[in-house]
Amino acid sequence: MNQASEDMHNTSSTRLDRPEEACGIFGIYDPGAEAARITFFALYALQHRGQESAGIAVSDGRSMNLYKEMGLVSQVFNEQNLAPLKGHIAIGHVRYSTADSSRRVSAAPFLLESALGPVAIAHNGNLVNASELRQELFARGVGLTTSSDTETLLQILVGAQGDNWLERIQHMMSKALGAYSLTILTRDALYAVRDPWGFRPLCLGRLNGGWVVASETCALQTIGAIEIEEVKPGMIVIADRNGLRQVQGAPAGKSNLCIFEYIYFARPDSIIDGQLIHEVRQELGRQLAREHPVEADMVMGVPDSATPAAIGYALESGIPYTEGLIKNRYIGRTFIQPDDRLRKAGVALKFNPLNRILKDKRVVVVDDSIVRGNTSRPIVDLLRHAGAREVHMRISSSPIKHPCFMGVDMATYDELIAHHLSVEEIRQKIGADSLGYLSIEGMINAAAHPLDHFCVACFSGDYPFEQKAGGFETQAVCMAAREN
Repeated sequence: MNQASEDMHNTSSTRLDRPEEACGIFGIYDPGAEAARITFFALYALQHRGQESAGIAVSDGRSMNLYKEMGLVSQVFNEQNLAPLKGHIAIGHVRYSTADSSRRVSAAPFLLESALGPVAIAHNGNLVNASELRQELFARGVGLTTSSDTETLLQILVGAQGDNWLERIQHMMSKALGAYSLTILTRDALYAVRDPWGFRPLCLGRLNGGWVVASETCALQTIGAIEIEEVKPGMIVIADRNGLRQVQGAPAGKSNLCIFEYIYFARPDSIIDGQLIHEVRQELGRQLAREHPVEADMVMGVPDSATPAAIGYALESGIPYTEGLIKNRYIGRTFIQPDDRLRKAGVALKFNPLNRILKDKRVVVVDDSIVRGNTSRPIVDLLRHAGAREVHMRISSSPIKHPCFMGVDMATYDELIAHHLSVEEIRQKIGADSLGYLSIEGMINAAAHPLDHFCVACFSGDYPFEQKAGGFETQAVCMAAREN
């Protein structure tokens, strides 16, 4: 990525004010299949989880090949660079950078030669003890080219104790603390790993005569997989010529699935823990209407992620739902830096208001989150300029008061608006007539799982690993991870 694209990525005025996911991963073992081509289409379905880089590593049972580059899946891959990726085993990755900068060397998968042969890895998540693990590698004389947790995990795996890959993966899991869903490619097998706390989703399905794994079920459904199921926390999935095995790689801990998978990250047609994401988001909106009713003429969502919650709010409140903003779906995909005048236009680059629909209306605007608060005010102003008489903001999650250390770009304490301001102060800052956030209890009710099933640390400040883990207190580990 050139400097202009990095500037575009880092310009807060052009970036939507919401959490950003780290990555999407995929893996396939399917004898006789063109694994790289299938991986390409699966990554397309996972594009929402990362738009900065894409990569595919493939093996034909004898040798391994890798291609990765900055950009969207459709920009990175074409017939020319897919053609050399021959083989029936592959892993793929789409990336949104958090712990490391946006540059090609940090794109995944990562590949290394080892005593057991070539191995490649793709990772979704973040390690809270990455700094400690990196220092251990340095002490052994191992150099690193990036600050990516993925490279750290790969070096630990390659240098781990064990006579085979399964033993080495188990050793790696004993060292890694934090969020990690992994796909691992060896010369003759596919491995998939989910951390013992289940921070990130990972699912498994059957495809023709082989097996596929992915961050979300939508990717498996896209390529026609069947018999789709969740990979349990702490589990290692192995697909090779002997079939499929699942081995407990580490004892499962308390479940800590990131609740933002339900609120924003996952695609609406994905299923996580038996829940269709679209239905959960509608229920989030229903809960929001119960907690924060208001007299209004119309309900609209900030497209596209808040649309299901807005529909739920409308159904529960009886206020008609309609679109009030039309999203320019491709403006965020350009690597061309806007000039000063366009940059000042801010959200107007992203959305066009439907003036005739909004004129003289009392409008309920449903969004899924407010992180920094840098786009909520422009949206409110845009609606008022379009003629809205009242603008009532409703947020289908709780106030985000704390950073995430598990691989979600949730901003720092200094940047989080809800860490510094009360709800009323935020309302005044964004210029809304009223502001209502969904309670943590409301989120949990909508997700139809008990509170202890989820990680809600960004709302509550109650981080996982409350007991000492690896000799570190949770807060110390988390803060060190964020600083690094």
